[in-house]
Amino acid sequence: MLNNLVSVLVPFKNTDAFIAECLDSILKQSFTNWEAIFIDDHSDDDSYAIVERYAEKDARINVYKNEHSGIIDALKTAYKHSSGNYITRMDSDDLMTPIRLKTMITNLESYGRKHLAVGQVKYFRADGLSDGFARYEQWLNGLTVEGKNYSEIYKECVIPSPCWMLHREDFDVCGGFNSDVYPEDYDLAFRFFKANYTCIPCDKVLLHWRDYSTRTSRTHEHYAENSFLDLKVHYFLELNYDASRPLAIWGAGHKGKTLAKILLKKNIPFYWICDNPKKIGKHIYDQELYNFDYLAELQKPQSIVTVANTKAQVEITRYFKTKKMQSMIDYFFFC
Repeated sequence: MLNNLVSVLVPFKNTDAFIAECLDSILKQSFTNWEAIFIDDHSDDDSYAIVERYAEKDARINVYKNEHSGIIDALKTAYKHSSGNYITRMDSDDLMTPIRLKTMITNLESYGRKHLAVGQVKYFRADGLSDGFARYEQWLNGLTVEGKNYSEIYKECVIPSPCWMLHREDFDVCGGFNSDVYPEDYDLAFRFFKANYTCIPCDKVLLHWRDYSTRTSRTHEHYAENSFLDLKVHYFLELNYDASRPLAIWGAGHKGKTLAKILLKKNIPFYWICDNPKKIGKHIYDQELYNFDYLAELQKPQSIVTVANTKAQVEITRYFKTKKMQSMIDYFFFC
């Protein structure tokens, strides 16, 4: 294993329209001690041939066929072929900024083991970016600039899958790509959180993140909302839930109802509160809905908030603060 070698792991499937741009962005890195491991996940377009042509010209680029099928197996295959003592992932339809690898390895060398290098991201789309992605970018970058990514981990995936770097030993300790849980990027982010790897603050854009209608994260069942909620509940119960305290669900919309069903299936007792007068006093799944101020009658409760409206979230946060309740200890936003 070579000292300070960065292994860039890149699974791909049918991205021949974008993969050359991805390769060019890796070749333009100011830090040059890297190897790029591209894994073809059964493409039926020209993706493999494109990478193969690049590999013939630069020995740092390697391309292999996925040993099985799916992105998790592709990542496992990539890792098996890697040699670097720093590990990072890249998506074949995205672009690195020229300073990405240099910035990340400098940060890791400065901060040492048990730290996670992350970077600012910039979404782009040929026909214009939606307001939702623009808000997500702003939210994610706001966390990354201070290294406070975990503080809102139950909202969305707080570690951009194609924009992190870790010491190889730390990657192995937290299980690397050995988990078969989808969505794999969010599961990995939770395992970074569980391992207590500190996110290094970063104020530089290191990734241009492409969005388009056929991107896997938009179309595959593994990235459906229910998969995300199942994953959130799993890690909440493992890492933050205190069974000695009463648990409350705040919100009775679609996500609140789905959460309630998951908790009932797991035999986790909870109270259900909301601020919708049309629902207060009614029963859903044999659970009575109380007015939100019922929370004050509970002894040291924990609350999971499923209310998506931004203004309402601000008001709910203000309410928690009046009760001297702390985020990620007493209350958790799941959206």
